[in-house]
Amino acid sequence: MTTLEDPATATPTAGEPGGAVRTLLRMRVREGCEEQFEEAWRTAAVQIAGEPGNIRQELMRDAEDARTFLIVGEWADRAAADAFGRSAAREALTASLRELREDADRSTYEVRYGIAGGEQASHVRVDISTRVAPGEEEAFERAYAVVTDRLRGTPGLIREELLREPGSDLYHIFAEWESDEDFRNWVDDPSHADQSGPLIRWLSVFFERKLYEIRFRPQEAGVRGVRATRPAPAPAAPETAGLPTPRAEPAVAPAPPPAEAPTRTACEVLVVGAGPTGLTAAIELARRGIAVRVVDKRSQPATQADKAIGVHCRTMEIWEDQGIVTEAMDAGSWLHGQTVFVNGQQTHQVDWSGLEELPYAHLGLPQYETERILIARLTSLGVPVDRGVELTGFTQDDDGVTAELVDAAGTRSSTRAQYLIGADGSGSVVREQLGLTFDGGLSMFPQLFMLGDVDVDWEMPPGHLVRWVRIEEDGDFTGMLVCVPLKGHNRYRVATLAPQRLQKTIGSGVVPPGFWKEYDPPGLADIQAAIDDLGPAGTTASNLRWSSIFRVKHGIVDRYRTGRVFVAGDAAHLHPPAGGQGMNTGIQDAWNLSWKVALAVRGQASAGLLDSYDAERRPAGKAIVDRAVAVAFTDEMDMDDERAQFLLEMQMTMNYAGSPLVGEAAGGVGFTGGPLPGHRAPDVLGLRRFGVAHDLRLFDLTRGTHATLLLSAGDGVGADELRGLEELAGTIRDTTGGQVRAYLIAGPDVAVPPLVDLPVLRDARGAFAAAYGTAGAGTAAYVVRPDGHVGFRTRPVSEQALREHLAGVFTG
Repeated sequence: MTTLEDPATATPTAGEPGGAVRTLLRMRVREGCEEQFEEAWRTAAVQIAGEPGNIRQELMRDAEDARTFLIVGEWADRAAADAFGRSAAREALTASLRELREDADRSTYEVRYGIAGGEQASHVRVDISTRVAPGEEEAFERAYAVVTDRLRGTPGLIREELLREPGSDLYHIFAEWESDEDFRNWVDDPSHADQSGPLIRWLSVFFERKLYEIRFRPQEAGVRGVRATRPAPAPAAPETAGLPTPRAEPAVAPAPPPAEAPTRTACEVLVVGAGPTGLTAAIELARRGIAVRVVDKRSQPATQADKAIGVHCRTMEIWEDQGIVTEAMDAGSWLHGQTVFVNGQQTHQVDWSGLEELPYAHLGLPQYETERILIARLTSLGVPVDRGVELTGFTQDDDGVTAELVDAAGTRSSTRAQYLIGADGSGSVVREQLGLTFDGGLSMFPQLFMLGDVDVDWEMPPGHLVRWVRIEEDGDFTGMLVCVPLKGHNRYRVATLAPQRLQKTIGSGVVPPGFWKEYDPPGLADIQAAIDDLGPAGTTASNLRWSSIFRVKHGIVDRYRTGRVFVAGDAAHLHPPAGGQGMNTGIQDAWNLSWKVALAVRGQASAGLLDSYDAERRPAGKAIVDRAVAVAFTDEMDMDDERAQFLLEMQMTMNYAGSPLVGEAAGGVGFTGGPLPGHRAPDVLGLRRFGVAHDLRLFDLTRGTHATLLLSAGDGVGADELRGLEELAGTIRDTTGGQVRAYLIAGPDVAVPPLVDLPVLRDARGAFAAAYGTAGAGTAAYVVRPDGHVGFRTRPVSEQALREHLAGVFTG
């Protein structure tokens, strides 16, 4: 039976000396030294148990990583912990463990509330951490007190405590259970959702959980006297107490406290996160000469195929501009089309390779390969990724952002940047620190899903994504099997519903992330069962390389920018996997944002340029999320216009129409077609330039970090008018600080006089005039932005309208 410490009588006393404290020390042990480390700590722990004020110690090992240990020390008050930190016992322990460990980090916490039990034997500890926004601490602690009341009498729960790191927004819920089985039974019980309900608003923003095995606990012989302002708490019932602001020395410390490094100032933009979104942003900034720093809390890049596969055509165009498209094509495999079966019958088959609007087909490339290629490109620009470095917080002012960082060794530092880009994924610290919320809430599909990479022995069209769905007569969706071809013979990534035995354990209601049952990866038999249920009879899956169970969340934040800080990718929007939009959308975010931030760093951005990131990318992101949710449980095919649907999914028709940053001159004769303002500027073949023996592409002109002014001259345009266009091009180049390059594209029969400052290309076959709606007489102009979208167009050329538009983008 457990007992609850009444919060009404256990008032937190933050800042009061003498309250109980807990020190947590995580240590990474050298490979092969695990047993030696445990024995060294056992020996030292006996001595530490006799130190004044020591209440208890525990040595725990990460249940998923045998080389990671957690040492917990409880002290009667801060004075006792400080005294131990200066003692000979601490020095001896440091010496005995120094050669056995690789790294360590520690924190000291005040004990806030807790459930305490008797002296039962215990086996596991669960460490749940979450962050609480400034001003919400009291509400969070009241909510926790309600939860502890509901947990009264939970089978197997020995004790639980709420700990807070002084001066930080980080809380730990530190629970001891009789066994791993007791803890997991509680997690599996749907009633735990009701018990934990008051904490959902915080746990749904940031949540981490680690399970530890208790390896050793010295016998508790009581607490020796110490100088304290109030009595030490009994071991079984830690009291609610506060701590002074300064950080205490650790109870057990194999290394000196984390060093405080000086602020770094060489960074103009800090990118947090080295996934595809963050790497794309960093590449674009580095291409423009911006001093960018990239930090990522992962110690190593991804090495297994647990994320995105599909690379969209628009992403391939971006990679062509960045100079990495060939590497991507060499590493990937082409997806030629899609074959769909509904209730066992083939309903449609689409070939993607014949669409003339697509300069590239759909590429299959595991995300770890995508990251490898992007990292290599970033490295070639002289920018490394700072790995094992985590953002813990930041502040911003009128001049920049100060970011607080901690590395894998626990060393804390700060860096100053003009801007910060948060590309730190679904659990974004940047999003949390900004106080961003998901518009309409973060939703989760009720089903469990599973993934697996297997060989399948069927005869399906090569390179086709194959999809089976089962839809009942009443329209209910009851089955789904999606198989995406991978590089290799008949190798597929299989996505489907998890087995029913697991679906039944989910429970109901809203549950904080991380509180769902943690499942073992599915086996080959589970994948085979799904294929037997929905796929062709007699099909066999084999050679399972990797698998996982996952949940699908979806939502979009209420804004993408706050001051000098931005969010992008999964930090801004979460997608169902339908259509493979997540990674590609994040890359588009970075592609849109980076050129604007670079101009702002140089002082060449207009007042509203950075605001256009939210105005353009958030509506695009919302449309993509909404569509992915809508088609997640359908056959995904629109038979009325398969071509338009696929172009939309490839993000070729995604546009920024209505953005304050795009426009068109009023009046004039107008265009006969062509891309509208905000739409993607299409490539054109067949351009000719004097001195070049082969045809050129329009993308040969727009490729790079600049904006492009395309001046078109058709029939009837004379020499004086052409010289006027040359003068206009020079003026625009000067007023935009060289950010706009201009070209004249003349019809095949236009007489062009010698021009000094305006390169001339011939539209030899009329392809440009047809694609951009400039056929016929007169002049026209398009401004193509650095991200390849049309910023402005005018026909005939209106110098005043053109200059007004550019003044809304560049300051010169």
